[in-house]
Amino acid sequence: MEPERIVETTADGYERVGPVNAALTPRWVGPATFARLPRTDQVDHTDIAVVGIPFDSGVSYRSGARFGPNHVRESSRLLRPYNPAQNHSPFAHLQVADAGDLVGNPFDIKDAISAIETGALDVMGSDTKIVAIGGDHTIALPLMRAAHSRHGKIALLHFDAHLDTWDTYFGAEFTHGTPFRRAFEEGIIDTDAVMHVGTRGPLYGTKDLEDDSSFGFQIVSSADITRSGVDEVVRTLRERVGDRPLYISLDIDVLDPAHAPGTGTPEAGGMTSREVLEILRGLRGLDVIASDVVEVAPAYDHAEITGIAAAHVVYELITLISLGPDAAPDGPAYGISGARYGEEK
Repeated sequence: MEPERIVETTADGYERVGPVNAALTPRWVGPATFARLPRTDQVDHTDIAVVGIPFDSGVSYRSGARFGPNHVRESSRLLRPYNPAQNHSPFAHLQVADAGDLVGNPFDIKDAISAIETGALDVMGSDTKIVAIGGDHTIALPLMRAAHSRHGKIALLHFDAHLDTWDTYFGAEFTHGTPFRRAFEEGIIDTDAVMHVGTRGPLYGTKDLEDDSSFGFQIVSSADITRSGVDEVVRTLRERVGDRPLYISLDIDVLDPAHAPGTGTPEAGGMTSREVLEILRGLRGLDVIASDVVEVAPAYDHAEITGIAAAHVVYELITLISLGPDAAPDGPAYGISGARYGEEK
């Protein structure tokens, strides 16, 4: 028996089919689509598709992110339709649905990348936007290729403990540590509008940073966030991106292992989940055209700490896309101070 869902009717008469009504069906009951949203085959159209990509053959350390999409879905059961931080109900404003998983060949990375790109283009159709759940960071390359085919050169905000602009591992050019170097080489990214956020930890040498800079990347490190604060970081990111079509890629290891133990390459000294969510909220009004959340490895998680953090990140990304580029950039008042982004508290 199909459970009753929350259905909203917009001012122009369109129905938005939302999550299962938790007042009538307990949250632990039924299939775990993201936020208990309908599947794409249960709605007439989809404005935002949440798609899983359970692929982790590109990892260089701990494996297990192939199980990330379903773990994040299970961890999203408690999400609710209204986002008070943004004063917005994304599931009522646009039709959001779970598109299931894209399948990539686990024994052939190049073949998997091709299949993921083709699958993403199919999900996108003419106007559907994607929020993907990985999988390892290799999947960002085919998703950016698909976004580039629709929008031309894209701005990129890359939240991660690591640069992911290395060249090869053991001669392999496609791994979870190389997608943004490949994106630069393929002319996918706008080199005037690319930035890493939250990077930290040891590198192989200064050449890592020199190469990264030559690709156009600027860096807001984890230490910069501690020193400068969320509002200053938001201003920096907004200035860097401008009004360009924006791809957001977030590796869950951007969070400190205290906030995200379930990941493959943890690094000490990371961001808190609160900092990540507040920075994302500060990006309202930017033209987010696609995004991914990757590297959730549930075998290393505990009490769904990492899965819950990732689910809330996905929820904020959906909200940003739903708000759209016409949203007022300063946003609603937040916190007990009533201050807005960029204002003195």
